[in-house]
Amino acid sequence: MSPYDHTTPPPILQGQDGEGSVQVHQDTDLRIEGAKVFSVYGKGGIGKSTTSSNLSAAFARQGKRVLQIGCDPKHDSTFTLTGRLVPTVIDILKGVDFHAEELRPEDYVFEGFGGVRCVEAGGPPAGTGCGGYVVGQTVKLLKQHHLLEDTDVVIFDVLGDVVCGGFAAPLQHADRALIVTANDFDSIYAMNRIIAAVQAKSANYKVRLAGCVANRSRATDEVDRYCDAVGFRRIAHMPDLDAIRRSRLKKKTLFEMPEDDDVHAARAGYLALAEALWSGTDALAPAPLPDRDIFELLGFD
Repeated sequence: MSPYDHTTPPPILQGQDGEGSVQVHQDTDLRIEGAKVFSVYGKGGIGKSTTSSNLSAAFARQGKRVLQIGCDPKHDSTFTLTGRLVPTVIDILKGVDFHAEELRPEDYVFEGFGGVRCVEAGGPPAGTGCGGYVVGQTVKLLKQHHLLEDTDVVIFDVLGDVVCGGFAAPLQHADRALIVTANDFDSIYAMNRIIAAVQAKSANYKVRLAGCVANRSRATDEVDRYCDAVGFRRIAHMPDLDAIRRSRLKKKTLFEMPEDDDVHAARAGYLALAEALWSGTDALAPAPLPDRDIFELLGFD
């Protein structure tokens, strides 16, 4: 028996978020209120977890009460905050035969650097289930245990590209979506698809695009050219610094690394990004390009 047979899944509705769409819709009672909610997206391997964890640490440094939710079966979103791979919500639920009433907050919420509360939602077994279900169960638990009532910032760190409604489920809770990209064709191509997904969700939910972070990039010319073409905005630039690579290897955020010029510059970048997001960003509504137009814009001179 599949573990998903133990719980009635959220309803799946057609045509609500764009032509031909089939989306997982969460219970409206699970709406996150009182906190500013950000969802971080981007191409696989682009540095979403590095961005999310350092952003969480930056918010904590600024006195905010932060909750980071990793939404990836690899459950490695928060390991630089906690110094280890923590168990996932789905694995813990499976251990109690999906009797959520048996769980306590300390079973699935772990404290990380700066007091950041860390949750790894996990995901269904490969080829089965839906990521949207996992996100919904995680938020449901957090609400039942009143863990969102004393939180200022919630960050969803979401796996890879958006290819289905399950991956887009965190957008149903977010105020702003942030896209991590690099100054290359593949990353920008993925960003274009993510923009389309956010625009579809924004028809029925409050989520809007905040902008993009150019990550691991010496230059930003291709990112900026794309943003100019579609009406998007780069709101941060994180160069390809060895200090960031070393911090991942040491299982630490940049805010725990020995001070040097690169560490200082990178910390300043994340602190500035946290301040900009907290102060409020414009709600952007770019027009994503057809695939052929992206090839013409970026693929050839």
